[in-house]
Amino acid sequence: MNLNQQLLAIHLTTGIGVKTETQLINMINRDQAPTVFPWSLDFILKVTNTAYHAKIRATYSVAVERASLFLAEYITYFDDAYPQRLREIFEPPLILFYKGHLEALKLPSLSVVGTRTATSYGLSTLRQLLPPVIRLHVAIVSGLAQGIDVMAHQITFSKSGIPIAIIGTGIDVAYPTRNESLQKQITQQGLVLSEYPEGTQPHRSHFPARNRIIAGLSSATLVVEAKIKSGSLITANMALQNNREVLAIPGSIFSENSQGTNELLSLGAKTVTKAQDIVESIQLLDTI
Repeated sequence: MNLNQQLLAIHLTTGIGVKTETQLINMINRDQAPTVFPWSLDFILKVTNTAYHAKIRATYSVAVERASLFLAEYITYFDDAYPQRLREIFEPPLILFYKGHLEALKLPSLSVVGTRTATSYGLSTLRQLLPPVIRLHVAIVSGLAQGIDVMAHQITFSKSGIPIAIIGTGIDVAYPTRNESLQKQITQQGLVLSEYPEGTQPHRSHFPARNRIIAGLSSATLVVEAKIKSGSLITANMALQNNREVLAIPGSIFSENSQGTNELLSLGAKTVTKAQDIVESIQLLDTI
């Protein structure tokens, strides 16, 4: 067993979450973790919450065996292919399962988020703003949800760009199921990433966790049509917390779908009315 397999075993063990995984990343960076694999159960129990010890005892050895035989593609925090921008965020993912082309992670990228109930205004703004950005070989990152996410991916395809989808299920699960064909297309032209192993079904808690990756992977996050209480605003807040720039498209004061974006603008988000506004933000942060 090697380090990658050990980290995968940790990730597959029930009762070990992102907080402990972050602690282990820090221990490895400080040369405080064992260098012989697999790590003993005693070591694992020392660095985990006692409330979860029963689950860990019941699943760790199975996870070690599973990791040793694992065939699906994945990268860990310590791999060269792991994007530096994600290493910089609060609680970075320890493991990323993927399908597609890891080279996409080397490109500058723009995260695009917005409402699932997108309007013709949202679609029109994306059609106007994204193509000039895509032509500059900027990857478009989104969450493969209905509405703005799907529109962003589809426009990226139509302009022969590079789409990166961050999903809240196993890499082999499409949610919603109507996106199955689009998800397969993304693996052929771009990249699909997930923290969750194959077979993992959607769960409400997965999507806020997924949003931190969307926000962290890009130098800037563009919010297109968002309600006051929405996952898009959660992603925007995560971007701000990780020193990323938040961009927002202004909308009608009469539209519920623009209340969130207008609120972001009142709080200091950058106003986007043309593609150059986006390009400037990406270039600025990618040269720091």
